[in-house]
Amino acid sequence: MIRKAIILGAAGRDFHNFNVYFKNNRQVKVVAFTATQIPYISNRNYPANMAGQRYPRGIPIFDEKQLVELIGKYDVDDVYFSYSDVSHECVMHLASKVLTSGASFHLLGQKDTMLKSKKPVISIVATRTGAGKSTIARYISSIIKSLDMKPIAIRHPMPYGDLSIPIQRFEKYEDLEKYHVTIEEREEYEQHIETGTVTYAGVDYHRILRVAEKAGDVILWDGGNNDMPFYYPDLNICVTDPLRLNDVLGSYPGEANFLAADIIVINKINISPKEQVDELVRLTKKENPKALVVKTNSVGIADNPKLLEGKKVLVVEDGPTVTHGGLPDAAGAFISRKYHAELVDPRSYAVGSIIDIYRKYPHIGTVLPALGYNYKQLKDLEKTITRVKCDVVVLGTPCNISRIIKIEKPIVRVRFEAKEVDGDKLKEKLISILTKLRDHGKNPFSKKTNN
Repeated sequence: MIRKAIILGAAGRDFHNFNVYFKNNRQVKVVAFTATQIPYISNRNYPANMAGQRYPRGIPIFDEKQLVELIGKYDVDDVYFSYSDVSHECVMHLASKVLTSGASFHLLGQKDTMLKSKKPVISIVATRTGAGKSTIARYISSIIKSLDMKPIAIRHPMPYGDLSIPIQRFEKYEDLEKYHVTIEEREEYEQHIETGTVTYAGVDYHRILRVAEKAGDVILWDGGNNDMPFYYPDLNICVTDPLRLNDVLGSYPGEANFLAADIIVINKINISPKEQVDELVRLTKKENPKALVVKTNSVGIADNPKLLEGKKVLVVEDGPTVTHGGLPDAAGAFISRKYHAELVDPRSYAVGSIIDIYRKYPHIGTVLPALGYNYKQLKDLEKTITRVKCDVVVLGTPCNISRIIKIEKPIVRVRFEAKEVDGDKLKEKLISILTKLRDHGKNPFSKKTNN
């Protein structure tokens, strides 16, 4: 008897889980995906060319709000939770709805979802969105390059547009236009383009891996949200945030990343209360005593700091960090305050879908999320920025949105960079490992899952 299943997702992990576990599994028939967190990703189809021969019409994607109705409509046996950046409580609330609707509730583990690479894999994951994965990923990439080795970044999927494209390759800014990516995708890809690291993403992460293995020496898994890696990591680095201690053991699958880490990076040392940093160190020693603990500062950098001094500024932050990531603000606000700038509250100037975002995420501070999941939202963002009465627009988002929308005011781009505290333990560890790889051609990592 073939069991009917629904995959709960948010346009990323859900499609990967389907490709590697369900696509050729003749014991299960996936009748639907659901979508949440990200706007405008429901009411479409996972296309037939990706779904395979068993799904000639593709697979419909519905809003997660319809879950109970869908379980009854399709007589569903199993529901598989397949997205990230939520609390344990959220997961179990969904499980309760599923169980009372008559279906079973499932979480897939690494044996069913992780792929093996022929090249060494260093994964960068986190306990929560906004912990600072990007700063650590850039730092790791620079270390690899310093040894005349080539890192290839594979970014956690964000297929918010055309789902029929299995592989996307980003090396130049023109590639962003080629694939018509959203602001949220640009936030992740642009920083690698700026530092000269080729990045792959898309929908089919088996095919992506095979191409990436031929292109470089080391695979750098650049995680999204607080999701687990899609590839078995030889070295698993988990970035933690002392400002959100409750998320370390209270988020899914952030806790799993924390417990599985070989190296735990305690980030934001310079902007976190000492007692919270100390508590995170204590928690790490208790829950994952084998992990190497590394502390890093988030060093704020502005490309034109003189423009900030004493000015009224509109801060535009990384979208996911200040929406479902739960932070009130991020790099843009921190660096603006450093230069004694006054943050203008953009709420009263917001239009259209931006108003809806403030209503949905009332925790957001006096900043504007960089949102552009479709053309209309992009224009709403542009109109909101134009309406705000300020001297300078501060772009805390890694995406240079002035490339895609019109901003008439002066712009200052800011970002955090990682700097180790108490020595260079992370750098020394990586140099030791990678030097052996470069000189002897063997995978010297402690774990041998991939060999």
